[in-house]
Amino acid sequence: MSDSQTWYIVKRSAGNCEILASDQVGDNNLEIVEQWGPFSSQEEAIARRVGLIRAGKCKPV
Repeated sequence: MSDSQTWYIVKRSAGNCEILASDQVGDNNLEIVEQWGPFSSQEEAIARRVGLIRAGKCKPV
């Protein structure tokens, strides 16, 4: 993994949110309802996903 990797939070049609690397976002065939990012680290994306779950934007897994 390079230092220039960025991360996204994507919401699926089922309501759950996943964290994907920038190179995975375009390759995914599953339906993406909403997307947040880019984030500079996976840790930042995880922290933001927790906030989205608390705000009711995403379902917890």
